[in-house]
Amino acid sequence: MSDGKCTKKYPQALIRETQTGEDGYPLYRRRRHGNGGFTYINMHNREIEVDNRWIVPYNPVLSKMFQAHINVEWCHSVKSIKYICKYINKGSDQAVFQLQNTAPILDEVQSFLLGRYISSNEAVWRILGFPVHERYPTVVHLSVHLENGQRIYFTPGNLQQQLQAAPHTTLTAFFHLCRQDAFAKTLFYCDVHRYYTWNASRKQFQRRKQGSMVEGHPGVWATQVLGRVYTVHPSNSECFYLRMLLRVVRGPTSFTDLKTVNGVMCETSRGLRQTRTLEE
Repeated sequence: MSDGKCTKKYPQALIRETQTGEDGYPLYRRRRHGNGGFTYINMHNREIEVDNRWIVPYNPVLSKMFQAHINVEWCHSVKSIKYICKYINKGSDQAVFQLQNTAPILDEVQSFLLGRYISSNEAVWRILGFPVHERYPTVVHLSVHLENGQRIYFTPGNLQQQLQAAPHTTLTAFFHLCRQDAFAKTLFYCDVHRYYTWNASRKQFQRRKQGSMVEGHPGVWATQVLGRVYTVHPSNSECFYLRMLLRVVRGPTSFTDLKTVNGVMCETSRGLRQTRTLEE
C-alpha cells in the first residue's frame, strides 16, 4: 500500500471477457457476483467482502502441485516480454521468515520479512572460493551509430582534442581494421570479436593470440565469442537500416563504402537496404 492505495492497482475492474490492455498486459475476465462470479466474506473473523476484483491471476493446477502461491501472467506482447526474462537477473535465492510477537498481528505484509538464503552447500562452495557461475559463450556488445553520431564525453581539458579527432567506437574501429587487414575484409561486423579482441584503452581491434587456428589464414585464431550489435528501434529508421546493412555487408571500410553498390552511393541506408533486398 502507498498513500492508502494498492501499488498493484487492486481492486481490478470487473469485465466480461479478457482484453488486451494499453501497456501490453492482459485485462483478465472478472465476473460480477450473480454472473458467474464469487464473493467471500469471512476473513480473520471479520466481515470483509472480497470478490473477483481482488484475485491475483493464478493456476490452480500449479498451486496444488507445488503447495504454494504462484502468480501466473499471460505475456503475448513485445511490451510485456520482459516479464518472463527479468527473474534470471533478480539476484540470489531468498527466503521469507516471520518474527513472532506476543500480540497477534493480522497484517501479513508487516509480520513477514524477506532475506537472502544461502544453503550449507552454497556456503561451503563460497568459503572454498570455487566459481559460483559461468557464462558461455562470451557475448560482447558492438556499438552502432550514424556517421559522426557516436557519443563523446567532453571535459575542460580534452575539448579541442575531442573536436579534432573523436575516439574510435567499435564500429569506426572496425572500418579502420578492414582498411588495414585483408582477413577482416571478409568478415561481418558481428563476427569481428571471434577473431579480434577490443583494446578499450587504445580503442582498436587486435588479433587474438589464443583459440583455434583458422585454416588458410596463418596468424589468425578463432574463439566462440559472440558479437551482439545494440538494438535500434525502427522509429530511428536511418540507424535501424544501417544496422541491417552491417549484417549483410562484409568488410566495409567506411560509412560511404557501406552505402555504395556497384560504384553508386545511395543517400540513405534505407534506400540502399531496399535496393539490396530487390537484388537478393
